[in-house]
Amino acid sequence: MFKIFVLILVFVLSGCVKDAETLETVGESIVSEEKESWGMRRRAPERPEFTEKQKTTMDKYGCIYLGAEEQKYLYLTFDEGYENGQTAKILDTLKDKGVTATFFITGDYFKTEEELVDRMVNEGHIVGNHTMNHPCLPEIKDKEQLEEEVLSLDRAFYKKYNQHMQFLRAPEGAYSEKTLAVTANLGYTNVFWSFAYDDWYRDKQRGKDYAYKKTMDNLHPGCVILLHAVSRDNAEALGSIIDSAREAGYTFLSLEEYIP
Repeated sequence: MFKIFVLILVFVLSGCVKDAETLETVGESIVSEEKESWGMRRRAPERPEFTEKQKTTMDKYGCIYLGAEEQKYLYLTFDEGYENGQTAKILDTLKDKGVTATFFITGDYFKTEEELVDRMVNEGHIVGNHTMNHPCLPEIKDKEQLEEEVLSLDRAFYKKYNQHMQFLRAPEGAYSEKTLAVTANLGYTNVFWSFAYDDWYRDKQRGKDYAYKKTMDNLHPGCVILLHAVSRDNAEALGSIIDSAREAGYTFLSLEEYIP
């Protein structure tokens, strides 16, 4: 009987050890390292649907992903992994329309597109952190290495502009509770989205009318819009999107004005 008890105990403990391999202590909390991929169920023209797990995790770490339903506010964000000749046109349109956006840049973009980043800062836009090397954050198991992916870009940005980055967008929208906890402890607000589409292909341009319709069909109160600045379609449709959204009663706010 004793032998059976010991065998059962060993089996249970071995299972616990296996589960513990996906957990880590961050601060005073035990958090999961399991990789999650951001997404939602579209219900246009209604607001998209998120899972209870997503909502609980996002709220726990103060993430931005979907604003308040009561007001028709929009939050415009762009991901800048590399330059494809469209960002200047996007900045021109934003300046003309009086809209403040957030541009999430990588370390390489910061180093190679100095003039464009200068424009973003000087024209009042928010420059967000898209990490130094654009890795999949949940795959970085070492906490110090994870922190360095974010902090190394912030140090370079602060050295030049005397301001820290406040907002972080994880490459690929991939995250774990650990990455959210670690980056939140660094003072960052993780930013996801409630609308995006497959606009990151340079060789898959479908025309500005497609970008316009895709975006307008999916707008909703509190929408956090993710567009990729490599898209010529987005750059050419942006002015019409802003005008039509305003005609529909929407107001564009910056992430610093975000209402959860």
